[in-house]
Amino acid sequence: MASIALKDVGKTYPGKDAQYILQGVEFTIADGEFVVLVGPSGCGKSTLLRMIAGLEDISAGEISIDGARVNDVPPAQRGLSMVFQNYALYAHMSVFENIAFSLRLARVPKAEIRPAVEQVARMLQMEHLLERRPPQLSGGQRQRVAIGRAIVRKPRAFLFDEPLSNLDAALRADMRVEIARLHKQLSATMVYVTHDQVEAMTLADRIVVLGPAGVQQIGTPMHLYDQPANVFVAGFIGSPKMNLAAGAIEAGGRLRLGSAQLAWPVSPGFPADGAAAPVTVGIRPEHLVADPQGPIRGQVQLVERLGAESYVHLAVAGLEKPLVIVVHGEPPALNEAWQVAPVPGRLHVFDGAGLRMVPTAQDIGSTHSTAGTAGIQEVA
Repeated sequence: MASIALKDVGKTYPGKDAQYILQGVEFTIADGEFVVLVGPSGCGKSTLLRMIAGLEDISAGEISIDGARVNDVPPAQRGLSMVFQNYALYAHMSVFENIAFSLRLARVPKAEIRPAVEQVARMLQMEHLLERRPPQLSGGQRQRVAIGRAIVRKPRAFLFDEPLSNLDAALRADMRVEIARLHKQLSATMVYVTHDQVEAMTLADRIVVLGPAGVQQIGTPMHLYDQPANVFVAGFIGSPKMNLAAGAIEAGGRLRLGSAQLAWPVSPGFPADGAAAPVTVGIRPEHLVADPQGPIRGQVQLVERLGAESYVHLAVAGLEKPLVIVVHGEPPALNEAWQVAPVPGRLHVFDGAGLRMVPTAQDIGSTHSTAGTAGIQEVA
């Protein structure tokens, strides 16, 4: 397998008003690591994957595989296998022939092709499908064939471009398990593009979050969940989404959220001029709990019952949108007056620029700090 390094990579398309789609992208994917590129539609994640594959030219920077610069190396010579969203199978060929196709193009001896294809079929648990053609297969089975075609080449790394987007929810869950199992079994370097943050959280060793301004944050799934670098990452990672609402830090270090006053460690002297400092307060729905003495009071506006848990929408005075709270067990009644409190240590506060404010042990008694001027953090 291989390591992949991107250094100051950028992409723009020529034209009168040409602007960078991606700019200053820089990170390294270790040998055997599973890295997921995640972000909303149009953020450039598929373009970035295609640049790694060599299917798109890069406009700036450098891409290297195992330390060798590959900017000008043709896709076929990079030793990478790509799995696409639309499967790209030959309908007139059997499953066996589809998987074997790249080996035949590479003029692998016939005596070696059959055992190689059969080994991959066993790995993907589809030995019984080898004589069928793609129109006779389900969506999940077709995607397994596409993955098998990539595996049989024994590439240096696997690239996945939203491979589960065409599947229904149940099949997506099954295929996530299959891909995770394959990664463990093959110890393979994998780069995976998705807009689905659930896929990103469940599959990745590390996640690269892309947004309109490029790379927003890089880190392990739980690091991004626990310590989002900015408002964009906070709102993108987590399901259901984090509650984000306008608040203020008032003189004396009090944190105000609508009609509620919340405990958060910030120095009594901040803000220095004594005026309220506008902030964005983030609270994950699972980090709000019912509490008769809780500082957040409101009226239950909507209850979404999902079986073992419910999502309660609580309208709070002074907030534009209701807060969403995850409730296990019996939820409150519609229109009921209800009080909740945030789990200690689970509040997220972002400054006027949208960057995470991080109180340290020193800050609890004296000062405050923010995380990173660019909002980009990489965590090994």
